[in-house]
Amino acid sequence: MSMRTSEVDGVDMVILPPVRDLGDGFQVRRALPSVHRRMVGPFIFFDQMGPAAFRGGEGLDVRPHPHIGLATITYLLDGEIMHRDSVGSVQPIRPGEVNWMTAGSGIVHSERTPDALRATGGSLFGLQTWVALPTDKEEIDPSFIHHKAGEIPTTEAEGTTLTLIVGTSDGLRSPVKAHSDIVYADIVLADGARYQLKAEHVERAVYVVGGEIEVIGQAGGFATGELVVFKPGAEIVLKAKGAARLMLVGGEPFPEGRNIYWNFVSSSRDRIEQAKEDWRGQRFAPVPGEHEFIPLPEEPKPVRYP
Repeated sequence: MSMRTSEVDGVDMVILPPVRDLGDGFQVRRALPSVHRRMVGPFIFFDQMGPAAFRGGEGLDVRPHPHIGLATITYLLDGEIMHRDSVGSVQPIRPGEVNWMTAGSGIVHSERTPDALRATGGSLFGLQTWVALPTDKEEIDPSFIHHKAGEIPTTEAEGTTLTLIVGTSDGLRSPVKAHSDIVYADIVLADGARYQLKAEHVERAVYVVGGEIEVIGQAGGFATGELVVFKPGAEIVLKAKGAARLMLVGGEPFPEGRNIYWNFVSSSRDRIEQAKEDWRGQRFAPVPGEHEFIPLPEEPKPVRYP
C-alpha cells in the first residue's frame, strides 16, 4: 500500500492500493483500510473486485464467513454474484443493484458465481465496501436488504451521470436504510464532463474506477485505481480527461475508534475476541444448505482505527 501527496488544493492524500491476485487471474485492489488512512466517514473497507473473465466451469467461490459490527455493500459494474446468508437470504446481484447486509450481532454469508453463469463462463467487476455501525447499533439483529437498479435514484446533466447508492447527495436520497451520515455514489463522466464535489459531508473521497480526472484550474490529475481523499470543507470541480468513472464515498466520522480483525469490526476489543472464539467454536448461525466455511486466520492483535 503506497500513498502520494498532491499539490491540488483541497486534496489531503492519494492512496494507491496494491493489486492482489487471489488465483485464476482474479485480482482485488484494497483501498481501505490502509496504513495511511484507516477510514473515510463510516467506510472502513473498500475493495475493487476484478475486472475478471472466467472460463466455463470457473467462478467466484467465497465460502461462508462471519461478520459483526458492520454493514456490507455489494455493487457490481459487470457480471453476477449469488449471495446466501444465515438469515435465509438467497439473492443474485447484478449491475446497478444494491445488496445491503447488516451484520450487527453476527451474520454469516457466502458469495459465489451462479451455476448457470459458471457453466458458460463470464465476467465479474464490482466494489465491495464495509460501513462501520454506530456504537448503539453494533449489536442490532442481522438483516439483509436488496434493491433493484430501478429503485436507486439517478441524476444526469451535461455528460455527468450520478447514481446515489446510499445516503444523500446532489439533492437525491437513496432508499437504502443506513444507520449514520453517509454518501456512496457511482459517477460516470463523459470526456470533458465535470462534477462539483460539495462539502455536504465532512469526509469524502473518490475512487477512480476507470479513466483519469483532473481538478479545474489546477495542474495534476488522478488515474485509475487511485483513492483521492479530500480535506473537510473543500469544494472543487473535477473534470474527466477522456471518459471516466468514479465512486464517491464519505460521511461523518464516528467519535470513537474501531477495532478490526479479519471480518469483524467493533468499538470493543473484547467483542472482537468473543467473535473470534464464537467462529472457532462454530457458534454463529450457519448458511442454510452450505457446509464449507473459511477458518479463522491466525493474525496479529486487532488493529484500532481512530
